[in-house]
Amino acid sequence: MQRLVGSSDVAIESVSLSKTYGKSSRAAIADITLSIPRATIFTLLGKNGAGKTTFLRMAATQLKPTSGSIRVLGFDAVTQTIEVRERIAAVPQEMRTFESLTPYDHVMLSLTSRGWRFGDARLQARKTLSTLGLTPYAKTHSDELSGGLRQRTLVAMALATEAELIFLDEPTIGLDPVARRAVWKLIVDLKHAGKTILLTTHYLDEAESISDKIAIVSKGRLLKVGTVQELKSSLSETVRVDISSGFYEEELHSFGKVMRVGENYRVLTDEQRASRLASLAIERRARANVSPVSLDDVFIDLVGEGENDEDRDDQKEY
Repeated sequence: MQRLVGSSDVAIESVSLSKTYGKSSRAAIADITLSIPRATIFTLLGKNGAGKTTFLRMAATQLKPTSGSIRVLGFDAVTQTIEVRERIAAVPQEMRTFESLTPYDHVMLSLTSRGWRFGDARLQARKTLSTLGLTPYAKTHSDELSGGLRQRTLVAMALATEAELIFLDEPTIGLDPVARRAVWKLIVDLKHAGKTILLTTHYLDEAESISDKIAIVSKGRLLKVGTVQELKSSLSETVRVDISSGFYEEELHSFGKVMRVGENYRVLTDEQRASRLASLAIERRARANVSPVSLDDVFIDLVGEGENDEDRDDQKEY
């Protein structure tokens, strides 16, 4: 089996990484080879159950691979777990706040347990709580906070540490749009400070807004990796036309690649055929919206619009 040598410009390297839970013949992660650069925001994008969390847990030393290898910051994630854990921070999906502790208590606990001096930890806690809009709730017990505020508290615990590598597993679930953007800003600021962030999400707008690189995963397999622009460029079509009525699917195929989006049709095509289709829609008094292709189109083209992948990520094995 190929072995990877730690590199100064690579945060995470996996080779033929696979994970199968228990006696199941289906792999939660199957043969993933991936290189994640340092000082970047790298996003694993996929439906719920795609295998994103399983990959993150192996990188964070919570799970052992069934086969393959993974190195984190130059250390083997299986045999050098202490060295890895000293350099990372994480917000797992299943993490919960302590009811009797306040947001300030949570962040202070996270910092002091990692060796921060009390005075420095206090300043850092206040700064992070302010950035995430938690200052008004700093002294409120968690059992009195909304779900969104508790989620924000968990994110604050990891981001405050300024660890070399930060794992964020669906960090903005339950957050309102303002709070989501505050988290995005802090993530980008950390990248600019030289930190590496491995983010998992199924939110396309989140992936597109802040990611340096995106890996699209489905059913445990790596489908495509690249920047947002590289992923968009992977489609031969450049324009999309959303049609809400007035056409049969069969006739739309003459204009380009047809996808179902809810109850409507989306046609991926070029500018010339998009213009003809839009004109025809006007003649038929149908609604047609023309726009450039997006990350959403790439994702649907690769993964499909249907239900979530089988829920492999909920299984735990430590």
